[in-house]
Amino acid sequence: MRRNEALAPLSRDHHKGLFAAMKLKRAADDTAAGARGVFLAYWESDGRRHFQVEEEVLLPAWARHGAADHPAVVQVLTEHVDLRRRGGDVAAEEAPSLDQLHELGERLERHIRHEERVLFPLIETTLPEDELAELARTIEEAESVGR
Repeated sequence: MRRNEALAPLSRDHHKGLFAAMKLKRAADDTAAGARGVFLAYWESDGRRHFQVEEEVLLPAWARHGAADHPAVVQVLTEHVDLRRRGGDVAAEEAPSLDQLHELGERLERHIRHEERVLFPLIETTLPEDELAELARTIEEAESVGR
């Protein structure tokens, strides 16, 4: 299914996140520092802002038409907290363990897949077309802040 244009910028961010997740999941003793660097670069350039846009723009738009405590929304929010914490741990440690890197990669990938396969289709089928068009403008504006 083709992604609605309103969510396309977030899906593009997901491609970058999946690349970082893959690097983390494949990290070995000789590639761990590089994988950590790829994740931190992603987090600083896209990931942190991406989470903020979802929390401040996307999910409130959903909540006009769906339950704020919908399981898909609750999962996204709790995973954001977990990923921020794990990412912070990886950032704080010069040489995090391979287990830490692998776990962060696994969780980041699962999170992105959930958003793409569950949350985004839910939003696309729930929001009226005019609100999706407005959401597209709002997401573009929010994503351009800080770039």
